[in-house]
Amino acid sequence: MIRFDHMTKRYEGGRDALRNISFEVPKGELVFLTGPSGAGKSTLLKLLACIERPTRGQVFVNDRNIGRLPNRQIPRYRQQVGLVFQDNKLLQDRSAFDNVALPLIIAGMHQREVGRRVRAALDQVGLLKKEKSPPRTLSLGEQQRVGIARAVVSRPGLLVADEPTGNLDPELSLDIMRLFKRFNDIGVTMVIATHDLNLLNQLGGKRLVLKDGEIDEHTLPEFKR
Repeated sequence: MIRFDHMTKRYEGGRDALRNISFEVPKGELVFLTGPSGAGKSTLLKLLACIERPTRGQVFVNDRNIGRLPNRQIPRYRQQVGLVFQDNKLLQDRSAFDNVALPLIIAGMHQREVGRRVRAALDQVGLLKKEKSPPRTLSLGEQQRVGIARAVVSRPGLLVADEPTGNLDPELSLDIMRLFKRFNDIGVTMVIATHDLNLLNQLGGKRLVLKDGEIDEHTLPEFKR
């Protein structure tokens, strides 16, 4: 499903955010990406989403070298990847329904199918009764659930999440992580960056630890072919 092959990402000024990264994640796996701030977690997720490109080496998703995708093909690729952010990036002047529908509308889906899929996604995260509510009227946990519904409404095979519980209290954080686990249980491959090690102890899954732009060698054996 995912393969990084001797991948390095260097930013302007000569700083390597990630150095010589090689690992593999099989389809349907749940992976928690951990490490201190500045270790390269967000950069790795951006590479999976084609927000960033490798400086050297290769990144494959479903045997496709996404680091070399032509720009015109990136929007179609991103339709297959669900993205969840810590601040959820919701449109505050739109309803929960409209926020979740946005990726489907951009993809040109028929209105009736949009409605069916959006309500199914909201139902999965327990917010069907609040489809008309704007984000500002929802709690932080509910807003994050809207963001998750938007990420999964296109039925992606891969979901990446960058500190999705960073703004939530421990109880809400566990609820959100359990929600991710439900999607993983039905076959969605997931890579989630988080600092919350106590939470991970309750959920299982594999851990990939980054330190100073490199993979901690103690966690690497699980991710080799």
